[in-house]
Amino acid sequence: MGLRSWVPAEVDVTKPSAARVYDAFLGGGHNFAADREFARRAEEVLPGVTVSSRANRKFLRRVVTYAAQQGIRQFLDIGSGIPTAGNVHEIALQISPESRTVYVDNEAVAVAHSELMLSDVPQARVIDADLRSPGEVLSHPVVREMIDFDQPVLLLMLAVLHFVPEPADLTPLIDRYRAKLSPGSMLAITHATGDHRPKEQEEGLVNLYSKSTNTAFNRSRAQITALFGDYELIEPGAVYVPEWRPDEGEAEDHPERFLFFGGVAVKP
Repeated sequence: MGLRSWVPAEVDVTKPSAARVYDAFLGGGHNFAADREFARRAEEVLPGVTVSSRANRKFLRRVVTYAAQQGIRQFLDIGSGIPTAGNVHEIALQISPESRTVYVDNEAVAVAHSELMLSDVPQARVIDADLRSPGEVLSHPVVREMIDFDQPVLLLMLAVLHFVPEPADLTPLIDRYRAKLSPGSMLAITHATGDHRPKEQEEGLVNLYSKSTNTAFNRSRAQITALFGDYELIEPGAVYVPEWRPDEGEAEDHPERFLFFGGVAVKP
């Protein structure tokens, strides 16, 4: 597969994008020099952002595994980014061949590469849509084909909501998604927070992202917790990502050093 086969012609590879920078943080191979330089500068501004991103990826694995073990067979990953090893559909299919996954992103490289990767995986599809348009996402023909909203769904919004600009109130947006899900569905959210970071680090990272194709904003742990609404948080509740049901050897002595905060909640 040639390098350019997954790069749409209109993509400016000299300007970093959030999806490709995140891929660089994870050690992936679908990023460019501008993205890697941005990731290097981000680590200087906010030490630990790389390990935080990798901890967030481990959180994804644990959450999908947990949901599948509870019997969920439908997965909607919004802001899915560029595929790397251990994707949602791969984890879910290991537990049940009946699992179905839809990935949602609006970054051209992420969508193009996902389409290539999923071309021979009938249980998983990708759509190009913006999470800020829940009607567009939830009524998309691919989503309607793959997802039965009368049955439980795991809705994932991991490390993406901090790209919704402040001072936007995320609650009405998330309410639209939560209202669509049936009882027994789960909502997983992680979001960058600066609650345990020096103010200058938080401001430095926000300023850095303002020069990319995606501006980013931290929110407080209280604001992030409120996004679960009337859903019931699954133990241990809303926490820093290493604290959520860590596997053996994954526990951290100082989880507050990590950038991402969130959890998983179930619709009663």
